Amino acid sequence: MPIQYKGVNFEHNHVRKSIGVFDVSHMAQILLSGQRAFDLIQKITTNNVSKLIDGKVQYSCMLNFNGGIIDDLLVYRFTQDSYMLVVNAANTDKDINWICSHNDMGVEVVNSTPDKGLLAIQGPKTNLFLQKLTDIDLSSIPYYSFKVGKIANCPNIIISNTGYNGSGGFELYVDKSFASTLWHNLFLDNDVIEPIGLAARDTLRLEMGYCLYGNDIDESKTPVEAGLSWIVGRTKQFIGKDIIIQQLEKGVDHCLVGFICNERGIPRKGYQIINNKHDIIGEVTSGSMSPSLQTGFGLGYVNKAESALNNNIFVSIRNKKISARVVKIPFYEK
Repeated sequence: MPIQYKGVNFEHNHVRKSIGVFDVSHMAQILLSGQRAFDLIQKITTNNVSKLIDGKVQYSCMLNFNGGIIDDLLVYRFTQDSYMLVVNAANTDKDINWICSHNDMGVEVVNSTPDKGLLAIQGPKTNLFLQKLTDIDLSSIPYYSFKVGKIANCPNIIISNTGYNGSGGFELYVDKSFASTLWHNLFLDNDVIEPIGLAARDTLRLEMGYCLYGNDIDESKTPVEAGLSWIVGRTKQFIGKDIIIQQLEKGVDHCLVGFICNERGIPRKGYQIINNKHDIIGEVTSGSMSPSLQTGFGLGYVNKAESALNNNIFVSIRNKKISARVVKIPFYEK
């Protein structure tokens, strides 16, 4: 996926107002099947897989023994014995090795990524646009659900009501042999859809406060610290649970917050966060200029005592302390 096609602001705003397509075929797709596939996924992920039924999707993460996030992922349930995990591309080998190291249950683990393409069709006009290309009633697919069918004469597409930008839409998992055909068919006889690059994908997800692996979450951070306690199943057992329960009961020393700059400046990953006493209290993990808000904004970890909403902080940008304040996530509201 290119950094940009027509420019970050244009692409960002087009997704917010209309419809864009992202080629995210790099996202890894791992198939798990067998009589104990459920047990393995329940063991290695934090969310409660028993809440899933056929055709449903779940956001979750895998933890190491210290509660650190190995990866965040989506869990797709096809049947009781068949699932797909969608993980971050850079973590593919690490994730598969971790899964296999805990697979003492005879579960078949297959990396299907080389055989698949993945296009994310996103924006408020997506349903109306895609409905013209399929006989499947897209309105019958609830959020975080999927069906399998034909789109633009391309068969066996997983049509998933999911996305990473907060403006609605579908993610389409397609056989590699049809991926190019599907891409080109999306652009036939219309001037509505636009291709969207990596830069706009980042600003879109950041306005929603969605974590990016390698920036906002990694193996040194836990779901509790990252504000992801909602994907922790407290009534089930999973790797790393003891640490997570301790943090839920006793609290954490630092946590992820969203902030907006009060003056001109663009925060970037690694910039120091400072309080009004000039003490370093944290670090920016993701930052940019918000195309929707027209101001600098970002995510960062700060001392828990400095994490209250509307708390005044400063971001050190090129040796200048830029005033900012802690705000509620998401930054963008539809």
